[in-house]
Amino acid sequence: MSSLRIQLLSSQLANQIAAGEVVERPSSVVKELLENSLDAGARRIDIEVQEGGVKLIRVRDDGGGIHRDDLALALSRHATSKINSFDDLVAVRSLGFRGEALPSIGSVARLSLSSRLTGDEAAWRVESDGDQISAPAPAAQPQGTTVEVRDLFFNTPARRKFLRAERTEFNHLEEVVKRIALSRFDVTVSLSHNDKPVHSLRAAVQPQERAKRIAALCGQSFIDNAVEISFDSGELRLWGWIGLPTFSRSQSDMQHFYVNGRVVRDKLVAHAIRRAYQDVLFHGRHPAFVLYLELPAADVDVNVHPTKHEVRFREGRRVHDFLFRGIHDALAQVRPASTPVTPSLGESSEATPSARPWSAMQYGARPAAQSNLSLEVKEQIAAYGALHPQTQTTPVSQAMPADEQGVPPLGYAVAQLHGVYILAENAEGLVVVDMHAAHERITYERMKQTREQGGVISQPLLVPVSLQVSEHEARLAEEHQAVFAQLGMRVERIGPDSLVIRELPALLCEADVTQLVRDVLADLATHGASARIGEHLNEIMATMACHGAVRAHRKLSLPEMNGLLRDMERTERSGQCNHGRPTWVQLRMDELDKLFLRGR
Repeated sequence: MSSLRIQLLSSQLANQIAAGEVVERPSSVVKELLENSLDAGARRIDIEVQEGGVKLIRVRDDGGGIHRDDLALALSRHATSKINSFDDLVAVRSLGFRGEALPSIGSVARLSLSSRLTGDEAAWRVESDGDQISAPAPAAQPQGTTVEVRDLFFNTPARRKFLRAERTEFNHLEEVVKRIALSRFDVTVSLSHNDKPVHSLRAAVQPQERAKRIAALCGQSFIDNAVEISFDSGELRLWGWIGLPTFSRSQSDMQHFYVNGRVVRDKLVAHAIRRAYQDVLFHGRHPAFVLYLELPAADVDVNVHPTKHEVRFREGRRVHDFLFRGIHDALAQVRPASTPVTPSLGESSEATPSARPWSAMQYGARPAAQSNLSLEVKEQIAAYGALHPQTQTTPVSQAMPADEQGVPPLGYAVAQLHGVYILAENAEGLVVVDMHAAHERITYERMKQTREQGGVISQPLLVPVSLQVSEHEARLAEEHQAVFAQLGMRVERIGPDSLVIRELPALLCEADVTQLVRDVLADLATHGASARIGEHLNEIMATMACHGAVRAHRKLSLPEMNGLLRDMERTERSGQCNHGRPTWVQLRMDELDKLFLRGR
């Protein structure tokens, strides 16, 4: 083995190594340049690209500009105006701060940087061809900065050959522009490709203008099937739009989350949102959302990844619980009284089946039934007539008041179709209810409420189960005895790496005991809390509710049907059954008129 001397890398090679982390494809260049523009206080940003960004990327902004003497320095590594001390780094508020973006881009492309400070009479320009930086020269430039990046990877052909087709590269680039545009409603953004306009987004200040920008970038169907939320707790604030469970995606491609204006994809955030949706989302589907989390800059570390897509929260448990509880409660409040009229005809094909045209509605198959339980749900649908005597005197001909005043959101039942669907008339038109799915949700929510009020009932094991774990896991179990007790479990440490399980929740007596405890310990190690017991209990209660709900082809009287409608209006998450399927759909009068070509 030869002995090699240690030597300093050349500045060009060091920049190209850094470029490997920062510049992956044209979209990476656009991301860095847009973040610089926003940090400079830009209120308008224009992006022009040629051939997917490989031939040309030009980003022009009206920000504060760069001083003439700093232009060449801006193309040097670790040169930035955004931080001056470690304290600035701890509480960094700018999107970029490493000082590697421009030199990294300039090392693998032909770059020119033109800028004009506010109040200056002239603009100045410097150029870089991958190694040398020219002296500042006069340029024609309005207030702000223009960065041109040409012939990306011209001097690193090995990197260039890994680029995809022009359309693919532009799609990635456009997605970056969309995410940035969603992060700053107060900035005007335009994008053109091969001299053809793609996006022209004006600054959006008013709520209706923000909704219009969301619709332009995420589709009108999303904003039509989304709920706007806003809540805070102390210094934490979450606001934005969450898609209704019936408007879900086959992929997680419409999930936009921002922390203090920065685009992030964080595991803790994803886990919290997934838990908030787990009770209402159809199997294998992904929620859609555009959410903004605001918290003190010192409480989040953005300097944990070169691309800054990941963050680390100082109080991860608190942030996780805040996100989960806020979104969970917001979804719970979506009831027929507050739900927008859904589905509307002609939604995008990516919406769930409930958002497709009436003639093409096809609900997916229900997940395989779980094992039967000895416990039965004593929920008698026939009791609705006795519980709602006011509905017994409602004849069919008078189900809908003539003046349509005081009509409940789901209206009044007029008929039952094939013993499966309830047809009701409300102020908007026709409501169709899947009576089994609706009653299943009502029963499930009542069971959960009973458990929350009375606590988890534990059952001692006839033969305690011993379990070998790591010392760290044994220590976690010992430190979180109160957590296990709250979940209805009694787990004791009997050795350095040994546990014994003495009690379990009664509903989980047939579960895989050892695997359940290991999963709980894994959650405690990762999140500081465990949702495993709650998830297992919810799964079992969902199965029980399914078995206890009114079956299809069961004939119901009008009082029974109206009683079911009123319970739906009072029940949280009544828009979906326990498996995520929709429980009701609305057909407005104008939609019915279109089916019969009325008015033509």
